[in-house]
Amino acid sequence: MSTHTVEQAKTVDIGRVLDEGAFTGFQKLVVCLAALSIVMDGFDGQLIGFAIPSLIKEWGITRNAFAPAVAAGLVGMGIGSAFAGLFADRFGRRLAIIGSVFVFGLATSLISLSPDITTIAILRFFAGLGIGGALPTSTTMTAEFSPARRRTLAVTATIVCVPLGGMLAGLFANLVLPHYGWRGLFLLGGLLPVAFSVLLWFVIPESPRYLARQPHRWDELRHLLKRMSRTVAADIRFSDAREQTTHPRAGFGALFAPGQARDTMALWIAFFMNLLAVYSAFSWLPTMLAGEGLSPSVAGSGLTAYNVGGVLGALLCALIIGRFGSRVPMLLCCLAAAATALLLRSLDVANQTTLLVVGIGLHGLFVNAVQCTMYALCAYIYPTQVRATGTAAALAFGRLGAILSAFAGAIVITQGGASGYLAMLAGAMLFVFVALLSVRKHIPRATVAPAHLKKEH
Repeated sequence: MSTHTVEQAKTVDIGRVLDEGAFTGFQKLVVCLAALSIVMDGFDGQLIGFAIPSLIKEWGITRNAFAPAVAAGLVGMGIGSAFAGLFADRFGRRLAIIGSVFVFGLATSLISLSPDITTIAILRFFAGLGIGGALPTSTTMTAEFSPARRRTLAVTATIVCVPLGGMLAGLFANLVLPHYGWRGLFLLGGLLPVAFSVLLWFVIPESPRYLARQPHRWDELRHLLKRMSRTVAADIRFSDAREQTTHPRAGFGALFAPGQARDTMALWIAFFMNLLAVYSAFSWLPTMLAGEGLSPSVAGSGLTAYNVGGVLGALLCALIIGRFGSRVPMLLCCLAAAATALLLRSLDVANQTTLLVVGIGLHGLFVNAVQCTMYALCAYIYPTQVRATGTAAALAFGRLGAILSAFAGAIVITQGGASGYLAMLAGAMLFVFVALLSVRKHIPRATVAPAHLKKEH
């Protein structure tokens, strides 16, 4: 046997091991921990939406006066998204996730001590750094612990935890606000992720695909593979053959390499307009409904319905994409989201409350079906060495749309009421439709797995 052949025999392709292997219990545990990080992210990120009506009433301020505080958090999310991806690709996914969760939990709990809007804005900025950082790093961790045939569903199930966290935040707010006010809401809501970050420090491992690119950490990778029921010899070397061969470039510039630039730009625009729609709901939906004369509890139920619909829509869309590919399902959801928003404009808000809440839930179903599955699309489009960077860059650009929503939401509600607000949501989703139509590298139809892969442990 030649030296070249011996060397090949002693090299393990980590991409093939993960993509074609079983989805073990340990891998599922890591995915669950990443998903819980996003639950905490969505929970803390949406507390402000439930607190705004109470703050406006207690401090006697206007919606427009509160817009900078909302925007500060979204600016922090954008910066956090951009830098967390670069950090995760250079220093590892594990530290990026733990640090993000700790930062947004601590900053959120400190909001409970705020004496004015300026202080809230500053603390929301720091909370946003962590909230923005958790999304791309947790989805990258999920993608790199999941076999290829399960990846779309696993990543989407992780991202769907944003509206799930928001749904839990609504239930939490209904319990806490009447008894402890907005200060208790932020204090208790921030301490939960702080405690969870301590748990992550002791439990969550590093990504195997990241470790494969760090020869000095191959012993750690061998131990990790053993925990994943894949034992390898002590002298085994590791590679990620497909991605190292076809995607040799790394860093931000790789996002605009030949054949990649068009999809990158299309994703950025899709994220921008989709997050404009999503955060217009997260930040201003209860305020818009309260402005139409509905009680605080009914106004809060509108955002809860939006999140419940989002959870269902994202999971259903992920299942459909796993079988039929991403292009058609995502485009249909964009059109359905725009259509439901326009249909809601015809309702009498004061007299058709139940129908309104149901309609908002349907709108949330279609909007979040697109939003959550776009992360799976990022995981498919970008290779390992720039996966976190690519996802984070798209999300960071999207955060500009979220920042715009902080001001646009307040202005549109003040000038155009519910009708203008809903028209803005519809228009945003039509732009998302055009952007996703331009993406060339959509997730393909699923192929039937080989017989030996159907047996999982």
